[in-house]
Amino acid sequence: MSQPLAARLRPRTLEDFVGQSHLIGMGAPLRLCIEKGKPHSMLLWGPPGTGKTTLAQLIANYCHAEFIHLSAVLAGVKDIRDAIEHAKSIRAEQNRDTLLFIDEIHRFNKAQQDALLPYVEDGTVYFIGATTENPSFEVNNALLSRCRLYVLKALTPEDLKNVLHRGIDSLGMKLEQASIERIVQSADGDARRLLNILEVLSEREEQHLSEKIVEDVLQQDYRRFDKQGEVFYDQISALHKSVRGSSPDAALYWLCRMLDGGCSPSYIARRIVRMASEDIGNAEPRALGMALSAWDAFERLGTPEGELALAQVVIYLACAPKSNASYVAFNQAKAEVQSTPSYDVPIHLRNAPTKMMKKLGYGKAYRYDPDEPNGFAKGQTYFPDEMGEKLYYSPVEQGLEIKIKEKLSRLRDKGAKEK
Repeated sequence: MSQPLAARLRPRTLEDFVGQSHLIGMGAPLRLCIEKGKPHSMLLWGPPGTGKTTLAQLIANYCHAEFIHLSAVLAGVKDIRDAIEHAKSIRAEQNRDTLLFIDEIHRFNKAQQDALLPYVEDGTVYFIGATTENPSFEVNNALLSRCRLYVLKALTPEDLKNVLHRGIDSLGMKLEQASIERIVQSADGDARRLLNILEVLSEREEQHLSEKIVEDVLQQDYRRFDKQGEVFYDQISALHKSVRGSSPDAALYWLCRMLDGGCSPSYIARRIVRMASEDIGNAEPRALGMALSAWDAFERLGTPEGELALAQVVIYLACAPKSNASYVAFNQAKAEVQSTPSYDVPIHLRNAPTKMMKKLGYGKAYRYDPDEPNGFAKGQTYFPDEMGEKLYYSPVEQGLEIKIKEKLSRLRDKGAKEK
């Protein structure tokens, strides 16, 4: 069985390696270590198809080290122990270092990661972990502290064209320039994905690969979007902050990025409802209703028709006046509840549905606000007696909250005078 094209074209020298010039360009720190043949334990963090595995193999080759490749998806503690025993025998028999490369290290649990620590610490192996996830969340601090972190970047369009032309030459293919541009766009910074697309195209029976044929192959064109990973959270954060920052254009861009990447529109709808409450609140109370209506419209219409409703409400939220006063007030009240005793409800606020409760004084001295002048019982208190009066909600000078602030100020002044 022949190797995949990506494996056949894997670079054998640093000069053939495409991209990551900030790490392995002339004079870059990692390149200097490699050329001197002095490896060290490290973590390679970057998107798929950016050369993490290839780079690890090159380091082993340049340093004349034994290379052991494990995948955290399949390997366990036993595999780690076997690798360590092999490293010890190589050191004893050949006086050579061993480079232990573990792909997708973020998939190892704490116990599996801890199993590496003694052997990284005493130099039995040089450890290289590859991950597409943020190491500060996915790698134990103890292991993280023993490694240098190198961040790899998605390949640029020019980098991808370089890789693509190598693949075209290797396969003896011919592609129109428009098709090349389309393949590069679809690869979205991932060299492995680009070469896989090219390999699929090379298996077509047609002599001439027209733009239509290329487009048919690329019809399932999804961008980088890991539904459980950092890219997911980065993009929803960008959407939320664009709305908060009153940038409808940027908010639309990030909405489209997430939809294009395969994110569930229902998830986006839930987050939009959150934005309406957290960042707009009572400055524009209609925002929450519109967010819920957009969610309902999407559920009724589905994709793609319902996506327009999400776009409409995202634009509306971005343009709406902003206030986080409700969000701040809620968090302050919640913190107060969690940090204080469960005080009794004041007797005048208690309901008295039975004669016994009335005899006990439940509801006594309560003043019914609608019957009071201006619909407000001046001086009546509503917090537990032990707490006194508290102020959580402070409306801002935005939208409807301007009027809310004026009203509350008048009522609080009246209440203070009554006391």
